[in-house]
Amino acid sequence: MEVRIEGLRFERDGRVVLDIPALQLRGDRTTAVLGPNGAGKTTLLRLIAALERPREGRILAAGIPVRRGAGMRSLVAYVFQEHVFLRQSVRENLELGLRLRGLRRSERTERLEKAAHLLGIAHLLERRADRLSGGEGRRVGLARALCLEAPLVLLDEPLAGLDPATYARLLDELPLVLQAFRATTVLVTHDRHEALRLGEDLVVLVEGRVHAAGAKRDVVANPLEAAVAEVMGYTILAAADRQRVAIRPGGLKLGPGSLEFSMLVEQLLDLVDRREIVGWIGAARVHVTAPSQGPLPQRGDRVAVHADDACNIR
Repeated sequence: MEVRIEGLRFERDGRVVLDIPALQLRGDRTTAVLGPNGAGKTTLLRLIAALERPREGRILAAGIPVRRGAGMRSLVAYVFQEHVFLRQSVRENLELGLRLRGLRRSERTERLEKAAHLLGIAHLLERRADRLSGGEGRRVGLARALCLEAPLVLLDEPLAGLDPATYARLLDELPLVLQAFRATTVLVTHDRHEALRLGEDLVVLVEGRVHAAGAKRDVVANPLEAAVAEVMGYTILAAADRQRVAIRPGGLKLGPGSLEFSMLVEQLLDLVDRREIVGWIGAARVHVTAPSQGPLPQRGDRVAVHADDACNIR
């Protein structure tokens, strides 16, 4: 199911939250909407789900304008940042949406068990849903939405608030889970690593405006704008000709090169598996991996660093 946005403008308390002249989200793919806090990401999801109404413009799902009502609810499964469960078992929480859709008992059971298996929560089905841990709650919330088998799935920060071990496991598993349900999925996140791991397409949203959109490889390889480069973790520096360039994370190396900069050393970090030199190039604070052996520069030294490649940006 393709989602298309045309002339969208949304305001809250007199402030423009979203201003998107045009945006296309391709069907049967996972699109990650990436941007800093306050960019309008959650508002965009709510508009796609018809939970909010734009002041101007429209959103179309499969060519049909989205509107609040039972018809839209049958098309969309929404996973909110905060999960609210009934004080009943996990099974009963998962079944509720399926019952509201009028599915037969056998089909409800089949869908429920498929989602529970894929998300690893079969052992939790008889437990009280309001007594789950954070990671268990995330899995149950995802299962509750995905077992609806809606053609459009909206995920609002689906991995927020998890401990590192649980986060890593679910981040590894989620792409295969989403593929198994074959929906058009739109997820929002402020974490670029999460966006790249989960998304096939990428939308960069900053201050309510889309600054880049397309296949993630194309967006990441050529950021074009400083706003996009910053969200993607690039280091933005002024080259010798004063042209601003964006350098990939980890792209700066110690020593001279064709694209060379002078760095003022601020501190040295021993990270056990590697050593880093932290310093300043102009007004930009940068981290450069140091050789594993040999002497290191000292605080206050100036050293040459270089990048093998960079993108010119506006």
